[in-house]
This record gives sequence, structure tokens and C-alpha cells, in this order.
Amino acid sequence: MATETLTAAATAGGVGPRRRRGGIRSNENLAGWLFVAPVIVILGLFLLLPILMALWVSLTDWNGQGSPFTGDVPFVGAHNYTQLFTEDGLARRDFMTSIRNNIYYVAIVVPAQTVLALGLALVVNNRMLKGKSFFRSAFYFPSVTSSVAISVVFLFLFANSGAVNALLGFLGIDGPEWFADSRGVLHLLFGAVGVDSPPAALVDGGPFGLTWWDWLAGPSVAMISIITLVVWTTSGTFMLMFLAGLQNVPVTLDEASTLDGASRWQRFRYVTLPMIRPTTFLVLTLGMIGSWQVFDQVYVMSQGDPAKTTLTPAYLSYRTAFRDFDYGSGAAISFVLFLIIIVLTVIQRRALAERDTDRPRRGRWRRRVPERS
Repeated sequence: MATETLTAAATAGGVGPRRRRGGIRSNENLAGWLFVAPVIVILGLFLLLPILMALWVSLTDWNGQGSPFTGDVPFVGAHNYTQLFTEDGLARRDFMTSIRNNIYYVAIVVPAQTVLALGLALVVNNRMLKGKSFFRSAFYFPSVTSSVAISVVFLFLFANSGAVNALLGFLGIDGPEWFADSRGVLHLLFGAVGVDSPPAALVDGGPFGLTWWDWLAGPSVAMISIITLVVWTTSGTFMLMFLAGLQNVPVTLDEASTLDGASRWQRFRYVTLPMIRPTTFLVLTLGMIGSWQVFDQVYVMSQGDPAKTTLTPAYLSYRTAFRDFDYGSGAAISFVLFLIIIVLTVIQRRALAERDTDRPRRGRWRRRVPERS
């Protein structure tokens, strides 16, 4: 009784039992930071620090001689960026040409490889298919093969006397000179219907230093060969992602929709596609990022030719920095490309994000339902 009285008095007087600071939780936090410290140091030294150094180089006129962090290197500020968008000249024309080529490249590669990968995943996921391991390995094999080796093989396939033109000749089609014809596919289609010369309205003006006729050229036949190569080599990787997503779809949902009388297309559209929506977003995001970063196929097969119709921003950044020795402009192109990828990824994320219908909309009061007594 006396002990309880003393405890109550101490508590009333503001003097309570002291809590021990730290404890097990603080030790866990310290141990966690110690475990991740090596990775943070490695990423900081070999990832974050080089990015910051490249950002500084993009603000200078460094030509590769000496160190870019000395006072002898001219500081030009945002000039390397403004010349890509506002100043008339070869730099803006080449950059916009590469953007045009890459837009056509992304518009064809991303949907084609996504549809092909999903189709292959549906084939492999079929329960009636025999030899699934063989087909999985066969479809995935091009993805693990060296891109340089496959690019060299495709150079022989798409040569003027290669297997592709031989097959087209067997079908009665005169194959093009794949890596010598600079005309775009849309221009070839226009020529087939009698439009050999561009209209004056499409030649007089256009945005960013290119005419409307240049923007409407379409991918060249050389770019089509690169697109074919990339779609064939990347579909296997995305097939495995779709296959993992399909195998996580509950079988009971498919069986229930079958009992309800849904057709195969209806089951695919209303059951399968919504269930693999996160996988679809992942495939589209990775495909878009990889498409904007295409470099090795262009470097091996065309190096931007013919007439810069296969020039891409990634290859232009390399050529500007390591061939023209204009490291500032090359770094600026790489950072503009980085911003393009970030913006398109955010837009794609918002477009494919699942909306929570139960969450109240911003700017509106949630209607309050009176409770029943």
C-alpha cells in the first residue's frame, strides 16, 4: 500500500520512470545502415559521381584534352542544350533527325515486341502444348545471344545479294538496297501512288529545322532491318515476363468465366489482360527505355547511314563526343535523352495506372452516410 502511494505521488509530481533510450530498435537501424553502407558507397562512387561529372561536362566546351574540372576549360552554361533546340545549324538538324528516327523506331518496336512476346507466352502457357521447355528455350535463345554477333549475321541476310532479297525475288518482288537506300518507307509508299515529289506546303517549313516532308519520311529500309533484328532478339525476354504473369492468374477465374459462357476472346480480354496489367506496364516501360537507348545495333550495322536515316540520339551522343571530340555537346545529348525517357515513363505510368474507385476524388467532399440507430 505504501509502495503504491509513493508511485502515485511520483507520477503526479511529473517524475515518472525513465525510459531507456535506443534499445533494440536503434541497434537494428544501425546494423541496417552498416549492411547497406558498402552498396551506397559503390553506387555513389561509380554511378552518382560520374553522372554529376558528366552534368558538369555538358555545361562546358571540353574537347577531351586534360581535365574538365580545371579553370582552362571554357564554361558555356546551357549553350550545349540551346543549340539542340533553338539555334539553326548542323547540331540541331542532326539531333532532330535522330529524334525523328527514334520516334519511328519506338512506335514500331515497342508494340511489335510486346504483342509478339505476349503471343509467345500464351503459346508456351497452353496446357495442351507438349515440349514446353524446348519452346521456352528456343524463344529465349536470341535474347541471350550476343547482339554484335546477331547484327553481323543480319548484315549478311539483308545484303543486296543476301537471303532476304533472294526470298523476295523468289516471290517476284525486287528487293531494295537495304543499307544504301535513304528513302523512308512512307516516301516509298507515296511514290507507289504517284507522289514522287513533295508538295510545296510540306517543304517550305517545319519544326526544329526539319521540313514536314522530312518528319513524314518514315523509317528507312535500313531502319526496318534494325527494327526486325531488335524485335526478334528482345521478344524472348519479355515472353518470360508475360509467362510469369500468366502463371499467376488463378485458374478458377478462367474456369468460372468458361462456365458463365464467355468465349476465348472474352476470357482473354476481361480476365487475362486485367490480371497481367502490372506485367504489361513493366514490359512496355522496359521496352520503351531500351528503344530510346538503342546503340549497338546501329553501331555495328549502319553507323547512322544511309544519309543519317538510322542515326539515333544514343549513337549521336557517342559520335559527337568520341569522334568529333565535342564532349560537352555529347554529354548534353545524353542528358536530354535521359529527360525524354523520364517524361515518357511518367506519362506511361499515369496512362496505365490503376485507379482506385473507392478513393474519394480530390476537391470533393465525401458524402457522409448517417448511422442507423
